[in-house]
Amino acid sequence: MKRINLEIKAVSPLAIGRQKPGGSVSEADEYISGTVIRGAIASQILQQSGRSSEDLSQNGGDFQQLFLSDRPAIFQNAYLATVDDPYILLPEVSVLPSTALSSKNRAGFKPKYNGVFDSLIDSFCAESYGRLYDPNCPTDGSLVHAFASFYGKVKSRNENKNEHQYFKTSTNNRLLTRVGINRRRSVSEEQILYSIEVLNESQEYKNKPIIYRSSIFVDDNIANSLQNFIQVNTSNFRLGGSASRGLGNTKITASEPIELESNLVNRVNRFNKKLKKRWNEWQVFGNVNEDILSNRKCFTLDLQSDAILTEQWMRTTIISAEMLKKFTDIQDSSLKLHVTNSSYDYRSGWNAAWGLMKDVEMVTNKGAVYLFSVSSDRFEEWAKALEDLEIRGVGDRTSEGFGQVQICNDFHLVLREEAV
Repeated sequence: MKRINLEIKAVSPLAIGRQKPGGSVSEADEYISGTVIRGAIASQILQQSGRSSEDLSQNGGDFQQLFLSDRPAIFQNAYLATVDDPYILLPEVSVLPSTALSSKNRAGFKPKYNGVFDSLIDSFCAESYGRLYDPNCPTDGSLVHAFASFYGKVKSRNENKNEHQYFKTSTNNRLLTRVGINRRRSVSEEQILYSIEVLNESQEYKNKPIIYRSSIFVDDNIANSLQNFIQVNTSNFRLGGSASRGLGNTKITASEPIELESNLVNRVNRFNKKLKKRWNEWQVFGNVNEDILSNRKCFTLDLQSDAILTEQWMRTTIISAEMLKKFTDIQDSSLKLHVTNSSYDYRSGWNAAWGLMKDVEMVTNKGAVYLFSVSSDRFEEWAKALEDLEIRGVGDRTSEGFGQVQICNDFHLVLREEAV
């Protein structure tokens, strides 16, 4: 497969709705889901072809291969890549692990705030040594709590230091108030007043475009065709709801398809080096009954989007060792799950092709962290399977952006005394 990187510029407000089950208020989401991007591109292809999805499902050429084949294109979520003050366009945006912590007083990245650090390695070591891990903020000694966010980093301006500065990205929303229209008389209807929460658009006069970044993984033989189609129709895609009211106007730029390259092995090696160093430092509290790290490789599985996980026909928030074996088609009795840090929510959506609501799904929230280990002599086999898993994702509806994963997110290496 090849990867097409997308830059999505918000030209008008985006009504990316998130309907909570049982509620009457539609909230704007904090990102553009892969489902929305997938639907917008499919809709544009159908409009230009003049044919229905049923026709194209039988002999639809590229459309069938993109959306209806056994290996459909994978549309990843688009996350905000711009920071307001100072204005910065981040080269890459990721989801912070759920193990990231920050001060309750001034939560956020340095230098403006008290800093953010990751607790996975220390909490794992503490539990293994039979100790309680309850850290405080290294800057002011205050209490800490989970710091959920999207983030990106840029190289430090100091050329003499190989350091990065971290930035949190968060969307700016506002409410648009609308009045209902009487369809028979074409005038405003009494007692029908509603508000739509939207993501703010780019302000051209401020020269601060709002950009979201996403990617599409697609088979080699149609990658160039898809990239060319997006470029030709760069301003024709409408994302989200209320398109007939002028919302959802975007400009999408697609990069040339690139070959997939993975630095997974390097990430895993860096993680294990840091983990073993920290493990040895924890020996001041005594010895452990079992050296968990002896002749083993550890790796984390970090959710970069919400995931729909099922085990034994029931929804779950835990990726067990047995589930991971099924995802990777590897039967390895040495695989062990050591740490789980996850939570859940509910998701729904709208199927534009059918004109119906999608089923309400229980999802495992993005940012969830799972720590596994395998025997060192089996890791080479696992490395290849995990590289493929980073592309395909885990769970259901992965072609719509659910279940995106990253192995050994580099933020796990940011320990408490190294808060950024």
